[in-house]
Amino acid sequence: MSLLGPSASPNVRTAYRRCEQITRQQAKNFSYGISLLPGPKRRALSAVYAFARRIDDIGDGTMSPEDKIDALERARTQISEVDRRGSVVDGDQVLIALRDAAARFPIPIAAFGELIDGCEADVRGVKYATFDELKHYCRCVAGSIGRLSLGVFGSRDMTQATTLADSLGIALQLTNILRDIREDLTNGRVYLPAEDLERFGCSLEPPGADGQVVLDGALHELVRFEAQRAKEWYATGLRLLPMLDRRSAACTGAMAGIYRRLLDHINASPGDALDHRMSLPTSEKARVAASAVLGISRRQAGGRT
Repeated sequence: MSLLGPSASPNVRTAYRRCEQITRQQAKNFSYGISLLPGPKRRALSAVYAFARRIDDIGDGTMSPEDKIDALERARTQISEVDRRGSVVDGDQVLIALRDAAARFPIPIAAFGELIDGCEADVRGVKYATFDELKHYCRCVAGSIGRLSLGVFGSRDMTQATTLADSLGIALQLTNILRDIREDLTNGRVYLPAEDLERFGCSLEPPGADGQVVLDGALHELVRFEAQRAKEWYATGLRLLPMLDRRSAACTGAMAGIYRRLLDHINASPGDALDHRMSLPTSEKARVAASAVLGISRRQAGGRT
């Protein structure tokens, strides 16, 4: 059934258009993959992303910590209403689209609660002593998105696919953490596990009185160590692709491929990554997305679907 079939109301149509607009404008990397999906899945995944973005924006916004926690609790209530098909805030286009998508796809809406848990940890300034603790955080903020996306994609083996989607989410979040070390430290956040900092003889100190962040040169080797760890999670998570239909696999492969290529750049030049936020040129993102489509097509032509 099309998400925008003859029975779709004008409000639902407008709501989906708004979610797609948010995705195009605010999720450059994500939008490369999502554009490869057929219309119904593209719209549904845009609704998932738009609400996830709302949660992230609360955590990263300028409100006081107390107001952020209150806003996150309101988001938790909203998602509970969507999950039980209850009423949504009048005129809230994101919630209208998300409720419609959840009625048509088996999206595990409750997973948004884990994303909210992760954002609350950010607001409270939680730090991570061990990699196991960081892994739990990554599962909350990124593995949850993988599981939500899988509800749209579908798979012939949802149990195994869910585990692999979770692993891919961990890989993506580790990449984000390595990309944003300086920016996060400026905002008072440290994600690298204390046990790893100690192992490599590093320290991450908050900005000085002049607002400058000084990063220890020993961090270069730690970044490479964490990058290798992320590569191992990619190797596991990308086993998800053969379990998806062709266009869902191309979507996932494009998004993961862009982040995987970014990780390669970070690993090759950790000093640059620590100096400024690295990103891929638009042309390189397009090439990665095209390669994902070509790779999936070749795999299916060879009978390995």
